[in-house]
Amino acid sequence: MRPDGTRVKDLPPLVAAIPYIMPKRYDAWNSITENIDEEAVKAYIRHWRREGVRLNHMSVIIAAYYRAVLDNPKLNYFVMNGKIYRRNHFCVSFVILKKQSDGVVNETALKVYLEPSDDIFSIDRKIREVIAANQHEHQSNSTDKFARFMFSVPGLPKFVVWLAYHLDKHGLLPRKIIDLSPFHTSMFITNLASIKTSYIHHHCYEFGTTSVFVCMGKPVPDYMGGDLTRKVMPIGVVMDERICTGYEYAAFYSDFKGYLRDLSQLETPFDGSRLQKEEEKTPAGVS
Repeated sequence: MRPDGTRVKDLPPLVAAIPYIMPKRYDAWNSITENIDEEAVKAYIRHWRREGVRLNHMSVIIAAYYRAVLDNPKLNYFVMNGKIYRRNHFCVSFVILKKQSDGVVNETALKVYLEPSDDIFSIDRKIREVIAANQHEHQSNSTDKFARFMFSVPGLPKFVVWLAYHLDKHGLLPRKIIDLSPFHTSMFITNLASIKTSYIHHHCYEFGTTSVFVCMGKPVPDYMGGDLTRKVMPIGVVMDERICTGYEYAAFYSDFKGYLRDLSQLETPFDGSRLQKEEEKTPAGVS
């Protein structure tokens, strides 16, 4: 058994066969562009900012995505070595820019683990905390330190990546290495809107277990909707079609867009734990 997932065995024969027909992730990627109502998201962020709560676009999209995954758990599956696995956690990888004193901008990859007891506020807090711990030049996370060590020895990077790839293929990659790797993630997301760049359809990496890549682009007028006075944020989504059927992807996107239309649904713990606690505190017969 892999440290990050359990093999799914009760699959229809055709679904189980697809990873053998399309053994590589780049064989199996499908893409779609979704337009997010930028005006609604901005209004929601401004509302909470007036209440003293800071939120940002990426946190909103991640929260809506994760909430929809809890309703559609197959979106958290991944394929490795021709087999489909159910991930035993949910995490999000993303890249931040670090500007050095000499003006050179470097990138570092971060990963945040989410729980069903999270809500949009705790998700935003987790993201801000990990960014704050890594955004300055002198700050390095474990992934940076490991990469720096690899490249300090000639010939070591190629061997280490080869070894990790083959250990991962057979479920032998240690959990510590999986935790270090941003490529072993439920979703990889990048915010190109932050550097005023259009979205792209970014490939899912063959190394690791990334099944979905989401790319946020700079807001543009709503050409598709015909209302040029309003803006939408286009997001390019690339997904591994082997983890679930088209029908299941469609159900997921329906839920995802539904949460983005009514963001208030993301304000309570996704597993309902707060509501359960309040009910437990309420004496019988009192409402």
